[in-house]
Amino acid sequence: MQHLAIFPILLPLLAAVFMLLPPLSNSITRQRIFAVSILLLLVTVSTLLLLTSHQQGTQLYILGGWQPPFGITLVGDRLSTMMVLLTSVLGLGAHLYACAGEDKDGMYFHPLFMFQIMGVNGAFLTGDIFNLFVFFEVLLIASYALLIHGGGKQKTKMNVHYVILNLVGSGIFLFALGILYGTIGSLNIADMANKVRLLDEHEQALAKAGGLLLLVVFGLKAALLPLHFWLPKTYAAASAPVAALFAIMTKVGVYSILRVHTTIFGEDAGALAGIAIPWLWPLALLTLTMGAIGVLASPGLRLTAANLVIVSVGTLMLAIAMQRESATSAALYYMMHTTLVTGALFLIADLISKQRGKAEDRYVIARKMRYGKFIGIAFFIAALTSVGMPPLSGFVGKILILQATQGLAETAWVWAIVLLAGLASMVAISRAGTTIFWRAAGENTNNEKLSPLKIIAVVLLLSASPLLVVFGGAVTDYTNLAAAQLHNSMPTVTALLPGGNE
Repeated sequence: MQHLAIFPILLPLLAAVFMLLPPLSNSITRQRIFAVSILLLLVTVSTLLLLTSHQQGTQLYILGGWQPPFGITLVGDRLSTMMVLLTSVLGLGAHLYACAGEDKDGMYFHPLFMFQIMGVNGAFLTGDIFNLFVFFEVLLIASYALLIHGGGKQKTKMNVHYVILNLVGSGIFLFALGILYGTIGSLNIADMANKVRLLDEHEQALAKAGGLLLLVVFGLKAALLPLHFWLPKTYAAASAPVAALFAIMTKVGVYSILRVHTTIFGEDAGALAGIAIPWLWPLALLTLTMGAIGVLASPGLRLTAANLVIVSVGTLMLAIAMQRESATSAALYYMMHTTLVTGALFLIADLISKQRGKAEDRYVIARKMRYGKFIGIAFFIAALTSVGMPPLSGFVGKILILQATQGLAETAWVWAIVLLAGLASMVAISRAGTTIFWRAAGENTNNEKLSPLKIIAVVLLLSASPLLVVFGGAVTDYTNLAAAQLHNSMPTVTALLPGGNE
């Protein structure tokens, strides 16, 4: 059990390496069986890690015996273990869908998928921001290859934009790390939180610059306006299982903003407390607005789903900008909901595209779908929860965020923008549903069967919505504790540093 915290990184890493070697590399069937087995094991391990951190406290794993703040440290607290479990479940659903045939469109799909999972899990578990940069690069390199998997002009074009943008982001990240290390003298998150309030006026200005540069980098990863323009067409161009997995990618950016600007630059940071908040408020409101406009303007379901990701990012950023436990707890609940449901929506869009021939997922009249009943029910559930209609998890998540508002101005802005964005999403999704399912002409001549694996994948991800409502009490209790642990971080910070447990 003492090594549990490293398993979510180690398992996908070893799996990827083994699948590059014979005999696994010689058989796509063996790779599928092996990868699904590893992902099932990863879900089990992630669940055990979450329960352990919840019941026994934060799990600290020190690689090589080098004590913090000098060595590489993995930190499994309630927030990070929740995100690891979320990634594992999403990864399992997306991978099951890929095993129905999408993995044959190019080489090395399964190893790349595992490297991607490894990078995302590492970003959530790392205890210092230099290794956050390292894991960012791991997940980005894997995502470059996954995005172009299967080839095609549109994928290549979007991949070039995606690569260039993220290379620029990586450069800015390194500049930020250099500034912060030069001023604070550490990149360990707990150590930085302990030292940042002790900086003199000169050093505070540099640390603020470094902190705001990190906001730019994380804002790019999260698709926060004005750095959001790359996301819709990039996600729409990706294959369905890759797009579904990418639903967690923006949450890595959101998580990083939450972690760094609550732990390091939070309430205990002295003069540097809340340096990101004046920027987060307008950017969150504008991101939500632009996402809603993008949803209305989308000509197809893939682009609609991609713009719904931007809507979710704007909503999460609003909750983070409130900087209070109730809002953070609501954001964590909403993050679980939106990640899994958006992933399911990308898979449903692909099912529709395959059934409608040349019309694909575009909002035009096309032939009837052979498996219209199942796809229609799945779309209906995804649509209801995406726009925040009761009684599903999207409604609960938005209500929790709206209830967390305080003060007349804050309440007016948040309620107005969130509700209007929800209305815009409802209009767009209604248009999508009526066009795709009701405005059909001609009989379906498509003889392609619907793979059971695809059905299982969609059902797995969609089931998250009713389950988050049925077990809403236990889930919100957990998110409340996770938010309290994050906002009252000094006891945890002290415990993670040498002498903290004495």
